[in-house]
Amino acid sequence: MRSDSARTAATTRTALISPALRAMADEVCGTFARLFAYVGALALIAMLGVAAWNRLDNGSDDTVPAKAGWTVADGAVPAFSLRLTDQPDRTATYTVLTHQAGGRKDVLRWGERAERPVAEIEVYRIGPERDGMRNPIGQLAARMGRPAPELEAAGIIDSRFGPVSLLRPAGAPDGPGACLGFLKTIAVPAVRISGWSCQGVAVQTRRAAVGCMLNRLALLPAPGHEAALTELFAQAEPRRADCDVQGVAKTLNDWISALDNPKLRGTY
Repeated sequence: MRSDSARTAATTRTALISPALRAMADEVCGTFARLFAYVGALALIAMLGVAAWNRLDNGSDDTVPAKAGWTVADGAVPAFSLRLTDQPDRTATYTVLTHQAGGRKDVLRWGERAERPVAEIEVYRIGPERDGMRNPIGQLAARMGRPAPELEAAGIIDSRFGPVSLLRPAGAPDGPGACLGFLKTIAVPAVRISGWSCQGVAVQTRRAAVGCMLNRLALLPAPGHEAALTELFAQAEPRRADCDVQGVAKTLNDWISALDNPKLRGTY
């Protein structure tokens, strides 16, 4: 049997070692906790830096902000032209956005950079990217940048490209400064024409202005155009209506329908 002195010595050593082990364990745990906190702080700073850089990068072009996957093609050759004779004192900007999957957006805007745009038209040649299948009405509402978060049906016009759906901010009063959006998706070729106009003090004037924008949209000759796009504009040419110098259709009752608020259904 062990003597009392041996047991006493062992107990004393155990009593001395246990606090040391606990202190070491606490120190190790504290070190790891501080290390994780430090790494987490660095990750947070990195995320904030990336977010700030993206904000600055997106803000470099005040005309058309580029979305995820889209880049501004600075050297791209314009594919379309459109002249608004009732906006001689406004600056027209032309921006081309390209998607890494193959889509292309040609965007024309009228209005000074420091002012609210008075009109826009976008020709989106849809590629394999998913943007072509997502909510086009929501995208148009975001582009219009109006206080109303939703758009409601505002009638249909019969353009040279066929019936075109009109939309307006839900609940917005109709008067000076009001805007009217439009949306038209064509299956072959896969093209979506959309935009808006804030021209005129009455809804009929804005409807006619939208019709004239579609009427005056022209495809510029270029070797890179696909045959289906060229054929689309060639077939639409005989249906071109006439507009006077103020941008109002002369044959208003002939090519702008009187449908008030049809239900939103189908593909736009």
